[in-house]
Amino acid sequence: MAKKRTCMVAAGIVPLVVVGVSLMFFWSRFSQAAARLWASWFMSEYKEPVNSDGRYTNIIFLHHSTGRNLIMEGNVRPLLTERGYQFWDHDYNHIGLTMPDGRLAQANYRIPGMNGAGDTDVVGLAALFAQPDTTPPTNAFSRLLQHEVIIVKSCFPNSAIQDDAQLRQVQAWYLQMRAAMDAHPDHLFIIMTSPPLHPLATNADEAARARAVASWLASEEFLAGRANVVVFDFYGLLRDPHTNMLRADYQQSATEPDSHPNKLANETIGPLFVAFVDTAVQSFRQHRELP
Repeated sequence: MAKKRTCMVAAGIVPLVVVGVSLMFFWSRFSQAAARLWASWFMSEYKEPVNSDGRYTNIIFLHHSTGRNLIMEGNVRPLLTERGYQFWDHDYNHIGLTMPDGRLAQANYRIPGMNGAGDTDVVGLAALFAQPDTTPPTNAFSRLLQHEVIIVKSCFPNSAIQDDAQLRQVQAWYLQMRAAMDAHPDHLFIIMTSPPLHPLATNADEAARARAVASWLASEEFLAGRANVVVFDFYGLLRDPHTNMLRADYQQSATEPDSHPNKLANETIGPLFVAFVDTAVQSFRQHRELP
């Protein structure tokens, strides 16, 4: 009889424990999301003047986690600083702007979208670039234009292109961005292609479409001889040429579908990215006949 009561008690406790653990998990996730949203909306807007010397040494990089890892593990900021650049970067709005000395500004540019977090998906970047250029700056795009060199990147979820209609839509968004860049020929714009997805997070058809977008962005069809628009093929450096997916040696894990490139990838590509940016700036300076 005692054994039966013990089993009955256990049978009642186990579901309660499961429910309790589940509630704790979801509350933790909700609390984290709420904290990010609070920080995004109530973090101050960065309004300090951004000084540029007219020689295209002032750079801003708009990104999320993959860009953050590239900067930190790829030694990007010190390498650009050594070459005489002021390197700013902007993460999610709740993280905000990082200044050239590596300190967080504790403020952001109010990048629109993603419930206040700031949308760097291709559709989000197209909406950002559609904002009017105002003096003084009253929106995120105007704030980006305070910098002479603007680098933008959409992250790996944008490589999950499910059909040809979505592929054409992605291209249309990039063309909208390019039209905005054409309106600012005195700025240098660098587009980074979206990283490939982990093999466990995609399929062959999606991967082929992701490659098609990256190849198109780097092509003369898209660039069409523009002096102020260049493309860094981040995707191409990360992809396995046989699968168009994230290379095995650049994966965080072979058994988990995490598409963030690993430390080896960032350490390898960081210096290549810095060299590309420097070459692009020097070429653009020559185009503008600067000494």
